[in-house]
Amino acid sequence: MTDIFDKCYSFKRDEEALNLGLYPYFKAISKLNGPHVIIDGKDMIMVGSNNYLGLTTHPKVRQAAMEALAEFGTSCSGSRFLNGTLELHEELEASLARFVGKQSAQVFSTGFQTNQGAIAPLLGRGDCVIIDRLVHASVVEGVRLGFGKVSRFRHSDVSSLRKHLEACPPNQGILVIVDGVYSMEGDITPLPEIVEACKEFGARIMVDDAHGIGVLGERGSGTLEHFGLIEEVDLVMGTFSKSLASLGGFIAGDARVISYIKHHSRALIFSASMPPSAIAAVKAALEVIEAEPEIRERLWENTRFLLREIRGLGFDTGPTQTPVVPLIIGDDILTAMSWRRLFEEGIFTNCVIAPAVPQGAQRIRMCLMATHSREDLEKVVEACAKVGRELGIIQ
Repeated sequence: MTDIFDKCYSFKRDEEALNLGLYPYFKAISKLNGPHVIIDGKDMIMVGSNNYLGLTTHPKVRQAAMEALAEFGTSCSGSRFLNGTLELHEELEASLARFVGKQSAQVFSTGFQTNQGAIAPLLGRGDCVIIDRLVHASVVEGVRLGFGKVSRFRHSDVSSLRKHLEACPPNQGILVIVDGVYSMEGDITPLPEIVEACKEFGARIMVDDAHGIGVLGERGSGTLEHFGLIEEVDLVMGTFSKSLASLGGFIAGDARVISYIKHHSRALIFSASMPPSAIAAVKAALEVIEAEPEIRERLWENTRFLLREIRGLGFDTGPTQTPVVPLIIGDDILTAMSWRRLFEEGIFTNCVIAPAVPQGAQRIRMCLMATHSREDLEKVVEACAKVGRELGIIQ
């Protein structure tokens, strides 16, 4: 007989990496303070977090979370569908819809769950769903849970998208899904050209804007605002664990579409709702984003500085246009060694190896915060230069 756990006992990759001192995951942080963390008693510069605006430590956000905790307790202890809807949830949804320029919004308890829960109910048998090859894993899972026919187009290649649109049978629904900002590459989707193609074929468009909300656009409302295409995109998804300093996610669009999702999404109906403190933190973060645009400008100043310095050293940063800064290395072991040496130099980065990215595209991923000081970033550049030369990545 075959034991279903055989695959577990034969999995040794984690132990091998640990024995080599090259295991970069599940590092326990003892103290978290925005751009700095304490690990094993050592102060480190955090450039692995998606806390782009640094709002997790903003006094208004912290105060809002504490007040909600004091007033409502720790949990709603139920799903939104039954007993878990607070007025706070509905207030936040109204604020989010207004912020991204849509009629209605629905929040979910995690960002991953948002894509699972919003996409699957929309895809009936016979529908076509076309996704960029590099969309987030949560989009892939949401598509897999639906009943539509799935195809993938080459990353940000609108001519490839058009071929897939042409292949869809007539008189069938089509949904095209892209990321606004791609989390591993840092590039921005060519949304105007995608919108044009979708209009030609009568396809609906959804943008996962997890890494664009709070970062792009004149008001920080994301990729749609950045391109002036708020009205042309049907659905926009965002997460709270990045610029919005909390946990959860939302989907926004026409009121009837959002109502359909909320009444058909198993991920929503059968999950506990966001706790009061998390809701209040998001609402406060939205208010800060709108009231303090200088925070977003500091983020972009930091981004311009680091990209200029890192590229000047000779690192391959790919097509990034945003605070996501990859150092493309192209080999699993060399990437893990780079992560370990940067860690030893007091820099916390993300080690991304195959199959999370294709072979040859393994990388160290850094993400910038508005709250990084220039001194922080100079130390990051110095460490990258030292490690890159040691390992022969740069000259």
